[in-house]
Amino acid sequence: MTQDELKQAVAQAALEEVAQRLPQNAILGVGTGSTANLFIAALAPLKGRLGGAVASSEATRIRLEQLGIRVVAMNDVERLSLYVDGADEIDPGLAMIKGGGGALTREKIVAATAETFICIADASKQVETLGRFPLPIEVIPMATRQVARQLAQLGGLPRLREGFVTDNGNVILDVHGLAIPDPATLEAQVNQIVGVVANGLFARRGADVLLLGTEGGVQRFVHA
Repeated sequence: MTQDELKQAVAQAALEEVAQRLPQNAILGVGTGSTANLFIAALAPLKGRLGGAVASSEATRIRLEQLGIRVVAMNDVERLSLYVDGADEIDPGLAMIKGGGGALTREKIVAATAETFICIADASKQVETLGRFPLPIEVIPMATRQVARQLAQLGGLPRLREGFVTDNGNVILDVHGLAIPDPATLEAQVNQIVGVVANGLFARRGADVLLLGTEGGVQRFVHA
């Protein structure tokens, strides 16, 4: 199977999970990225059951509205039953690196509000130790240089994502060359750097369920 076929398989598996678990007229949290886009496209049969959706990016909002799904502001929602999103990397403890599409801050906000976070990914995203994928950091523009210096002291090589501005009007530093055996600790350390808005480590709030597309079919993992 191609990578796209694996992504399509997990998108369909996520649709089936949502159909089973999401209450009638509930609000669904929806993520950003190529796998999430396939999930959005698969949502059409369920849109009559949904009370609406919270989008983790402007790109996702547009896709949902094109499908005829009502988009609800995060501030109008107390709690979400389910949040479905992809990952750039995920480890055996279901901690993730996210933010390859630049939506990490809004993704963190939606994830923090969800009772269950379902991660959908193909097998190439599964790693023993996070860090092969560069760690995205959303930064206030005026703090870019001083944040980069402090990230370098942590052992990484930060590079500005050229020509990219987040939905929040900020920039992204992608940190290369990190091995992250303790993602929760590093997540907290990076959050303490003045000028950092959010970082792409989802460890303190990782996935609850992983639907992983493999050659042998979709495998389901649940956080212990």
